[in-house]
Amino acid sequence: MKTIIEPFRIKTVEPIKMTTPEERQGLIERVGFNLFKLPAEDVIIDLLTDSGTSAMSAAQWGALMQGDESYAGARSWYRFERAVKEIFGFEHVIPTHQGRAAERILFSVLVRPGHVVPSNTHFDTTRANIEFAGGRAVDLPAPEAADPASRAPFKGDMDVRALEALIAEVGPERIPVIMLTVTNNSGGGQPVSMANIKAVSRIARTHGIPFYIDACRFAENAWFIKQREPGYADKTPREIAREMFSYADGATMSAKKDAFANIGGFLVTNDGDLAAQERDLLILTEGFPTYGGLAGRDLEAIAVGLDEVLEEDYLNYRIVSTAYVANKLDEAGVPVMLPAGGHAVYLDARRFLPHVPPLAYPGQALSVELYVEGGVRGVEIGTVMFGKDPHTGEEKPAHWDLVRLAIPRRVYTQSHMDYVVEAVAQVYERREEIGGMRIVREPRFLRHFSAEFAWA
Repeated sequence: MKTIIEPFRIKTVEPIKMTTPEERQGLIERVGFNLFKLPAEDVIIDLLTDSGTSAMSAAQWGALMQGDESYAGARSWYRFERAVKEIFGFEHVIPTHQGRAAERILFSVLVRPGHVVPSNTHFDTTRANIEFAGGRAVDLPAPEAADPASRAPFKGDMDVRALEALIAEVGPERIPVIMLTVTNNSGGGQPVSMANIKAVSRIARTHGIPFYIDACRFAENAWFIKQREPGYADKTPREIAREMFSYADGATMSAKKDAFANIGGFLVTNDGDLAAQERDLLILTEGFPTYGGLAGRDLEAIAVGLDEVLEEDYLNYRIVSTAYVANKLDEAGVPVMLPAGGHAVYLDARRFLPHVPPLAYPGQALSVELYVEGGVRGVEIGTVMFGKDPHTGEEKPAHWDLVRLAIPRRVYTQSHMDYVVEAVAQVYERREEIGGMRIVREPRFLRHFSAEFAWA
């Protein structure tokens, strides 16, 4: 069938508050043109993030009622631990309240001033946690990623030649860990091939460097491998996921993405000594090692979600429905990242607003105009997010300027997405009227969350 349908029925609905463009203009002005500061009720279609915004299933809601809230050794902990081990295959499972907590613990133990941490492309919190520990985050995206319009199948890969060159330049002793994000969120949500995972793993082991996967969208990445990489068409997403993680020494995970949970995450490793250090930090800042800052009901929901996310009917719907939006925009002439990623559609703000220079933040300007036009909230991934070095204060254009429209799992229907396409197309029709922006207030780290803007 040509029509994409959601492979689920809707049992509960939440009303959406409708607003006018004039109302939205006033709302965005009052929060300094920062979409993070908008009250959620004033957003019609919220595509700010797919993190923690999923709709849980009937099975997950049922599991919540079974949550064991014992402080230590709860039944819910053992169910959670078993579910994680069955998919990821690591011996030590350390629960955290979300993914950035897992990152903070990992980098607090491993990273020291002067260290360098390479990745295919670090996301904002990963980069900030590395920099906060005194390290330097280095992005090594595959050459194919330089062209947003290229339809290369695995544009999320790491550039392995650049990785070898970096190791030769700084020395393996200064690289405490190599990170690989699947899918590559800051790189347009593009997948990473199994061949690339193997290659990065081989380089890491040759030089004695730990290799970790940022796994928050691992199921979507596994589906792309099944669909696009020779030799994997007959394998299940679960089998592909197990192979992916078999090449790594550990992983960080935000369960707020590919586990359909509203909160939660974890850190996994086979290194017992490292796990002991991480648990010490966990107790200090998150909670006891059998709950890690999570309620028992959250552990139950994650355990169910990790199983549900690997269902093939769901993954097919998820990837095809996201591609539907990207392809509709492409047909309308709107510059988008192609091929579509799994969790989001990325507008190419530099091509969308070619008259706005990167240091005038075209991605932020486009995000603001999309909200005013249709009440659609996205997020800038570009020079606002990555353009300023928090240590030196130097600012320069980021690798690209994108607007990410992250699609929550099992939340919006196809008609919602058709509305988004229409809103973006209408902004594109008046693109020449849109100017740049300037920052009037910003923090040192992660400025995109709380900076305030004005029109340039």
